[in-house]
Order: sequence, then C-alpha cells, then structure tokens
Amino acid sequence: MTKTKITNKDVFAVLEKLAPKSLAYEWDNVGLQVGSFNSPVSKIMVTLDVLEEVVDEAIANGVRLIIAHHPLLFKPMKQLHTDTPQGRVIKKLLEHDISVYASHTNLDIATGGVNDVLCERLQIKNSQPLIKEGSMKLFKLVVYVPETHQQQVREALGGSGAGHIGNYSHCTFQTKGEGRFKPLEGTDPFIGSTDTLEAVQEVKIETIVQESFLQDVLSAVITAHPYEEVAYDIFSLENKGEPYGLGRIGTLDETVTLKEFCTLIKKQLDIPGLRVTGDLEHKVKKIAVLGGSGEKYIRAAKKAGADTFITGDVTFHTAQDAWQMGLAVIDPGHYAEKVMKESVLQYLKEQFSEKDVKLLVSTTSTDPFQFI
Repeated sequence: MTKTKITNKDVFAVLEKLAPKSLAYEWDNVGLQVGSFNSPVSKIMVTLDVLEEVVDEAIANGVRLIIAHHPLLFKPMKQLHTDTPQGRVIKKLLEHDISVYASHTNLDIATGGVNDVLCERLQIKNSQPLIKEGSMKLFKLVVYVPETHQQQVREALGGSGAGHIGNYSHCTFQTKGEGRFKPLEGTDPFIGSTDTLEAVQEVKIETIVQESFLQDVLSAVITAHPYEEVAYDIFSLENKGEPYGLGRIGTLDETVTLKEFCTLIKKQLDIPGLRVTGDLEHKVKKIAVLGGSGEKYIRAAKKAGADTFITGDVTFHTAQDAWQMGLAVIDPGHYAEKVMKESVLQYLKEQFSEKDVKLLVSTTSTDPFQFI
C-alpha cells in the first residue's frame, strides 16, 4: 500500500493537538519560524535547539523540517546579516529549503509535554500543574444517528478523544427519538427516496469534547456516520476542563534521600553532573519540576508543599533563598529539556504511522557546558 505524502501544514496540525499554540505565553514566539506551510515534507528531525551544527546535521540527512523546542527567532530581528551565527543559520535553512517550527512554552505547559516527560523519567507520580494558568475549554457535542449505527459512532467518538471526564473515557448519554427528513433532488440518501418524507428511528448521542480534539472528533464522526449529511450540534460549556499550567508537582512512591534522588536524576536524564542545595541525607518525597529556567518559582514550589524543586539556571542568591527556606533545589541544567526530543519523535511516529515520512532526532549536543 502506497503511503500518503504530507506537507508542513499537516505536521503542524498534529503538533498543535499535542501542544496548542494558545497555551504559549504572550512573550513567546512559537509556530513556523522559517519556511512555508505548504512545503512537502518527507523527513523530519526533532531537536532542542537550532544551532548551525544542527542545521548541518539536517542538511547531511536530507531533512526538510526541523521541529525545535527553543525558538530560532525569539526576539524581533532588525537586520539579517549572514556573517553572524544566526544569519548563517537562516541562510543555510533557506538555501536548502528547510523549514523550522518551534513548540516552546506551549510544550512546557501541555499535557504530555516537557514537564510530564520529566516526571515520567524521574518516577514522580500523581503530578499536577505547579503554576495553574487555567483549564481546557470544553464543548458538548450532540450527534443524531440511526439506531443501526449508534455503536460505530460511539466508538468513533471515544477513539478520537471525546467523552473524557476525569479518569473516565468513552462517556456518552443517549436518548431515542424519531428523525424525519425529505431527500431533495441531487441527493444520494443512505435511507429513503428522493422527494419522499422519511421517518427513521434514531438516537441522540451526547458527549463532552476538549477544544483541542473537536475537529478530529467531528472528522471521525462524519467518517463513521452513514448519512450523506450528518446532523450535529456543538454547545460551548462553562464546565471547567482539565487544568493546565507551568511545571508539575507530584510524589515519589517511596521516600529517598536527597543524594539517592540526585543519583537517579543523573542516570535517568543521562547527565554528567548537577548542582544541589540542602542536606544530602534529608528525606525527600514531594517533588516540584520545571524544565528550563524556573528559579523565580521557588516560593511557589515551597508554598505547594514541595520538599525538593528541580529546575535549571538557578543563580547564587536564589539558591541561598531556597536553602534558607528549607527547600532543596536540584539544578540539572537547562539542557535537561532534551527529553522532549524522544517524546515528540514517538508522538509523531504514532500520528504518522501510515504516512510517507521519516523521523529522526538530532544527535548533535547543543549543551554549551562541559564538566571537567
């Protein structure tokens, strides 16, 4: 079977299901950075940063799209000088028709994003957002379907992400009724005849859908539904959806010493060293995590009840403040966010398993620091 070819736009749509652009902070710059939405793509590379060495790697591997966590273009550019590091990168991208897409703070905040991956790697369970920003927008979807096809439509709803309430999935409610319609000239009705009023025993299926899944759910329903024209209603809800926010706070299954936990972090994140404050024999269990630079949230971590806070780029006086308030701080470096490379790769593999596209992660280290 021939696999379907895709464009950048197809990839971006899938990425924005995982990390909607609406979750990004206003000061951030996410989305397409260089290139075209309509460019065909046959090979994609995932990276943490877009440095010149990474672009050279992409060129050598025939990559047409780079997906990065850190934006290549973060601050507004006033000039484009091709003899500067950033200018050289942009010149090479354009010369080799390579597009760049960034998913930054939206991927930090998103469920299944950077901070959830860090929690999974570090065996932190029952995690919740550390800094709550809001909750997902919810809609009620109502679909009218003949009784004979109610099961396949319900399966399409549940399989595409509808009907999630707390820890339950595939939640629906249905009522029976009679649908009436008259197929007009030019129609090809599944039931009934042209220009004849038809009455059909139908069920009204109601479910709840998170905004980011709504278009996928509608597509799945329309595909599964037998009718030429599908009747459905969408209602905006005031119900609070799944909370979202920056960072995570959760617990370890068992209490360990700070030193033991640091050893685990080095192993699980594959890093040569880290910085830590506090008594290494102190017992830790409730852990806050914020990938990247999160030192300004030490008080939020303490207030949330964390005994340990994992984040990068911690400065001297902030570390002192945390130490004095009894909050252990573990700084594995900003480069710990590299965990996003493999997780985004796996997500794309699942989404594009039947598409004609090759996926790889960058093997170039973009960590500027060495341990000696």
